[in-house]
Order: sequence, then structure tokens, then C-alpha cells
Amino acid sequence: MSALEVVRPGPLALVEDLGRPGWSAVGVGRSGAADRAAYQLANRLLANDEGAAAVEVTLGGLEVVARGGDVWVAVTGAPVDLVVGTRAADPYAAVCVRDGERLRLGMPRAGLRSYVGVRGGVDVPAVLGSRSRDVLAGIGPDPLAAGDVLPIGRPPAEYPRVDAVPVPPFEDEVVLRVVRGPRDEWVRDPDGLVRTGWTAASQSDRVGMRLDGPRLALAVTDRQLPSEGAYRGAVQVPPSGQPVVFLADHPVTGGYPVVGVVVDADVDRAAQVRPGQRLRMRWV
Repeated sequence: MSALEVVRPGPLALVEDLGRPGWSAVGVGRSGAADRAAYQLANRLLANDEGAAAVEVTLGGLEVVARGGDVWVAVTGAPVDLVVGTRAADPYAAVCVRDGERLRLGMPRAGLRSYVGVRGGVDVPAVLGSRSRDVLAGIGPDPLAAGDVLPIGRPPAEYPRVDAVPVPPFEDEVVLRVVRGPRDEWVRDPDGLVRTGWTAASQSDRVGMRLDGPRLALAVTDRQLPSEGAYRGAVQVPPSGQPVVFLADHPVTGGYPVVGVVVDADVDRAAQVRPGQRLRMRWV
């Protein structure tokens, strides 16, 4: 059986798939790839099932070696310089890593998270029906470390129909579309969310992107909201007044007011915003 042996994991490398829906009643969120569109594109380039597990790499630096046979990979998401053995390879393309060759990912030129899809998928044991690592709940495969060996599943019967696709643009300042509410009356000036620009804070992670900027003052200070269901893309305002955009590993409930919700397609774009990068929001 072919496999990938981890030489260097980089800052953070996680096995992710489409997540584990249906467990929120027992306190377990869906999790899954932070940028679902990029993850699914990697699988399409390899003719995988759409839910085949891949490796989510934050800020590059991953190095792996093919073991037990040739391995076909496709790297999407944040565009990186790829080296296979001694030759350069293109991102957003199906690439063959020969048995014993090393695949290296450089630092992304833009964006935050890259996805290494493998033809056949990463075949680690599933937890509650998913191979995703949930960093908040602490379930799923551990973050990758040097020496880990990732078994690869049986390749699909179909072959890829394209060799490569164009690398999408990554903006210097991201604009996220947001719908209002449902608790915008708990904030004195909810339009402050779209009136100004924000900076992604260094504390951002897969749980949520914390925003630095003007404080959004709460209109209700003498009581608290009861905890209610939380949603991917929700923009929550804690007592600090600095909003948080919930991402893949958000909690299943929350008690701070939600002033808006990022349009679902734009949550993938939010997952590619680097700490220190500027962004804006606009109502839709």
C-alpha cells in the first residue's frame, strides 16, 4: 500500500475532509476543511470522491516522501512553490510523486491554507464518521508530526479529466458579504461592522477569525443572551467589542450576540485571510 511519510509538518498540517455533521446535539461540531472549495477542487483534480480526506497545510512548510509506490497529488488553496524531488511542479495540477521522492511546499505567496489532495485519499481511521481534526473538540487525527506515515486509500476507478486549472486570484483586501442579524439589536451601531475596515488578529485560528478595529459597543449591558446554536460564518460580538467570525471548528453554541452572518460561499475566503491582513464587510 502506498503512503506519505511526513518529514516536516510545517507550522500546522491537519488531515481534513467534509467534516462530521449530525453530532451537534452531543456538543461536537461539523469541523472539516476550512476552505471547502479549495479542498473539493483538489479532489476533483484527482477524480477522488468529494469527501476523500486531504491534508490542510497552514503557511506551507510541509515535506513528505512517497513510500510503497508512486503517489498522485494536487495542491490547491493558498498558492505555493512546489518541488518534487529536484524539479519544480505547478500548484492546481495533478502531479506524480515517484516512490521515494520528496514533495516540498514553500510559503504561500498569498492566502493562508493549502490543500494537498492525494489520489485515493488519506486513509487514516475515522472518528464519528470523519477523518477531520477538530482543534476545538480535540478529536480526529492528531496534527501531523515528523515521522508520521499517512496510508493512502484505493484509487478511484475514474481518471482525472483535466491536468490543471487556473490559480484563482487572492485579493490584498478581502471583502466579505454579510447578512444582518439575528441579534444586531444588541449592538448600538451594527452598521459599524461594514462602515470601517478590519484587520485579522494574530489570535485567529480554525475556530474563528478575530478582528481588530473600532469597538462595537453593546446596546444591552445589564443582561446576557441565553446560549443558542452557533453557525459557521456567524459574526459574534463579545464584551470586548472586537468581532469574531466563526470558522470550521466553531463551538456548537454561543451566548454573545451575532450581529451578522457571512454568506456561506465567502466563509471559504475568510479562511484564507492571514493574520495582519485587511478586510472589509458589506451588507447583502
